[in-house]
Amino acid sequence: MDITTTSPDYSSYPINKNLSSEEKIDLYRLVCRMRRFEQGTQKPYSQGKMGGFLHLYIGQESVAAGTISLCGENDHVITAYRCHAHALACGMEMNECMAELFGKYSGCSKGKGGSMHFFAPDKNFWGGHGIVAGQTPLGLGLAYGVKYKGLKGCCICYLGDGAINQGAFHESLNIAELHNIPVIYVIENNGYSMGTSQNRSSAYKNCLAQRADAYDMQWDIVNGEDLYEVRAKTQIAIDRAHNECKPTILEITTYRYYGHSVADANHKKYRTPEEITKYKEDHDPVNLWKQRLIDEGILTEESAKQIDTEAKQEAAASVKFAEEAENPTVESIFDDVYWEVDNDTEAGNTGRHFFND
Repeated sequence: MDITTTSPDYSSYPINKNLSSEEKIDLYRLVCRMRRFEQGTQKPYSQGKMGGFLHLYIGQESVAAGTISLCGENDHVITAYRCHAHALACGMEMNECMAELFGKYSGCSKGKGGSMHFFAPDKNFWGGHGIVAGQTPLGLGLAYGVKYKGLKGCCICYLGDGAINQGAFHESLNIAELHNIPVIYVIENNGYSMGTSQNRSSAYKNCLAQRADAYDMQWDIVNGEDLYEVRAKTQIAIDRAHNECKPTILEITTYRYYGHSVADANHKKYRTPEEITKYKEDHDPVNLWKQRLIDEGILTEESAKQIDTEAKQEAAASVKFAEEAENPTVESIFDDVYWEVDNDTEAGNTGRHFFND
């Protein structure tokens, strides 16, 4: 597949043309909520109220919002450790997500997962995984499950540009194409593997997704700051998965404004402040979508400001909720470790586990 250099009007594609004005505004509301949620985490994290790492998605919101907006009943989502926005896009509430960051029992993983391990199986959202590329064979498995059950669906599996060099990813690609598994691998290419630029971390010819050629797999590159393009090209991959049971790689170009994690103190050393400012001013997906809707006459500056204010208030309320929520009990330390034990099965009663005497 050739890399296209032209940029058609993706708003005219059927999947976008059929969007109602309210649905477009809802997408704006979603990207505002994503950003305000993560901005609301920075102060409590710096105050030591959250444990572990905190990987922010700010600057990449249109990728998760656009792709997940296309998911149906039998479509599943799995991602890496930069998972807050995907969780909100799948329908998780700010309170359960913020409480998880604070390590509280009312968190989505009962306070045991933290930033990198949000889960909502009831919403077909399967995490949040801390091992680089560890989610890629799991996404393959979820997609295989859909096919095995004879359902018309797929799994969208997200990974960073640094994860494409992991062996597990390539093994997954081989099985996906060989056995016609309806998995869509979305490379969220923000240009940096932790603190290492793409040119220094990966060998490639034209783009990262082109590696799919080695597996005779379909691929495409996507401008991640254009919500219409994200939706249009993702829908093609979803249709391929649903109707042909075939996999796809989508490389979506994007950018993160902050470091690899909040603890990344050198993010303005391996990137220039000018580079970061340029993306904030000229390529911000939230502002670009707002302006697009204003140009279309379905949003005003005043209504956009109101939506953003409401998102900021919701985020602040979730911080208050999390601060006041109860901690997990000491007695619950062994809960949710092994399903077999929690559900008192025969295997759980007869097997040996690491906490047995």
